[in-house]
Amino acid sequence: MAYSYEPHYFEDFEEGQEFVSVGRTVTESDFVMHSALTGDWTELHTNAEYAEDNAFGERIAHGPMTFVQATGFVYRTGIVERTALAFLGMNYMDLPNPVFIGDTISMEMEVTETKDVSSRDDAGLVVIDCEVTKGDDTVVLQGDMKFLIKTRAEADDPHA
Repeated sequence: MAYSYEPHYFEDFEEGQEFVSVGRTVTESDFVMHSALTGDWTELHTNAEYAEDNAFGERIAHGPMTFVQATGFVYRTGIVERTALAFLGMNYMDLPNPVFIGDTISMEMEVTETKDVSSRDDAGLVVIDCEVTKGDDTVVLQGDMKFLIKTRAEADDPHA
């Protein structure tokens, strides 16, 4: 399955539709940038000697960092480029396994719901189930993402 897609308006999404992201290798810079942005310098993520003596034997990625990378995968596909009005949250998110420096991760997505929003005629709700895996197919994130996506009518309106 290809990993490069055109922007999708609300009407373009269909339940059961699937998308696959590119992959990326997690780096030490990712760990440092996430810690600097969030202020979370927990030693399990930032102290190699401390982490070596703990359950995973090395530093692991922050759970929120894995989530942030997952949101990036959605945007890298291009399907919500200039059509997403808002990220509305998640119904669930699980992080069943750790991500380490050097792991290559990617994401598979499936549209599980499209719904008209009664209070809006310019956008609709699209729910996308997501699964982030490492190169060896170990699942590191499962969840769904809810987006408010523009309708074609909104895109065609010259005053929008």
